[in-house]
Amino acid sequence: MADSFARTDLDTPVRAKRRSLLSMDGDAVGVAAEKVARFLGTGKYLGWQTIIVVAWILLNVGGMWWNWDPYPFILLNLAFSTQAAYAAPLILLAQNRQDDRDRVALNEDRRRAAQTKADTEFLARELAGVRIALGETVTRDYLRHELEDLTTVLQRIEGRLDDAAADAPVDLEYMGDDERRAGLDSPSGQHNESS
Repeated sequence: MADSFARTDLDTPVRAKRRSLLSMDGDAVGVAAEKVARFLGTGKYLGWQTIIVVAWILLNVGGMWWNWDPYPFILLNLAFSTQAAYAAPLILLAQNRQDDRDRVALNEDRRRAAQTKADTEFLARELAGVRIALGETVTRDYLRHELEDLTTVLQRIEGRLDDAAADAPVDLEYMGDDERRAGLDSPSGQHNESS
């Protein structure tokens, strides 16, 4: 008895399996219904149906000895009714399958849109963080501008020192050996030493 009882969830009721004489796969029927619905919606089908109806009427009105469906065309109406009785559920089945596909595609589109939005928000936050971090760092242009300002200040200081050195007499007694050599080698040192 344990071998015939092979379900994993004991709280799930067992459904009795019915054996049917005709078992159909729901997907196979749905695919066939979609093919029929697609064919019923084409101009080719309407053309063939028009040709058949015109031939039917001509053969039955023409007074032939074999007119099997006289003037009220009851058999033709029965054929149209049978066709409509089968076509409507097949079209509805195909439409329901299309709605299911559209629903799945819509859910996938929503999921992708949410993922894209989340990715965009993440990238915007990261970009803002990079901008903040770059705002606190020194850029090349800023550093170049500051170095140019510093060079200008140093050139002015050097010019003032040169002017002050040219105006002031050099006393060789208070100079060290290195300063004397530097003063003697320079044109201003020679000028001051000779004076």
